[in-house]
Amino acid sequence: MNSEAIVKDQVDAWFAKWTTLQANIHEAHDARNGTAKGLMEEAIKLFEQLVQAAGDEVLPINGVERLAFIKAKPGQYACYRQLDELFKETKKRTARLRIQASKN
Repeated sequence: MNSEAIVKDQVDAWFAKWTTLQANIHEAHDARNGTAKGLMEEAIKLFEQLVQAAGDEVLPINGVERLAFIKAKPGQYACYRQLDELFKETKKRTARLRIQASKN
């Protein structure tokens, strides 16, 4: 685990980017205009960069399998929902890891 990468300010920056992408992906799914897939691919890269920077410890349970599911069909709404859940769980996990690291 990269303790510097899970500092609150850095984590918040990753999740701020996700919040922006999330809104755009949601709008694209509502509009059914075909742009959701490209936005999802961008969001998948963002998630992978976060995990790479922070370390595999931040991945939620079954994170690798769930990410593989998302990457298989990024244009599907179910994959968007799954990625949203991965981001939420990762945020909670980084907070927990940050607290544990500060106690040591």
